[in-house]
Amino acid sequence: MRILIVEDNLVLADKIAAALRQTDHAVDLVHDGEDALRLVLQETFDLLILDLSLPGLDGIEILKTVRARKINLPVMILTARGNLDERVAGLDAGADDYMVKPFELSELEARARALLRRNIGQRNPAITVGKLTFNSVDRSVTIDGQPVSLTPRERGVLEILLLNVSQVISKEKIALHLFGFDDEASVKSIELYISRLRKKIASGDVEVRTIRGLGYMIDE
Repeated sequence: MRILIVEDNLVLADKIAAALRQTDHAVDLVHDGEDALRLVLQETFDLLILDLSLPGLDGIEILKTVRARKINLPVMILTARGNLDERVAGLDAGADDYMVKPFELSELEARARALLRRNIGQRNPAITVGKLTFNSVDRSVTIDGQPVSLTPRERGVLEILLLNVSQVISKEKIALHLFGFDDEASVKSIELYISRLRKKIASGDVEVRTIRGLGYMIDE
């Protein structure tokens, strides 16, 4: 999944990004409010982690604009503004979660996973299709309980398809959710990941179907 972190503390932003990248997420960083709003309006993200005290444009104004434009984007506020009135104001402005600094990275990661699941109606962290199970918490993939070795990109493609079971997902849409700005992305690389994935999960009674001219899908 693709996550945008908006945080003007560069050290903290890099620390959060490194942790999320360890769990296969594509992460983009911006440190200015105006740049953040421009990206949110132009690009596709699965989660926005948003500081409030930003140069250029305050985080609350970004949040209000996102909600006014009816962009379906989970937003987690991450800020030093921690009194009750500030927390209430952030949630009432449209935030889905509110974390106060300082915080533990493990809790932030867990909250991020919960928001990503909630946004697509997936309450259970484990998704099972056929004999295959994908666990979004520890990023494990098993077939009949036996581990399947996948690369981070292969896991990312599998996760996108499993979160959209029985729906056709285009190569372009997969790329939007799989790659950040700093990644080398191409439609051809998606084809390669799909080819490898098919071979590795073939014994799991799971078929990644090609819908000619449209994309790929997994049936339940």
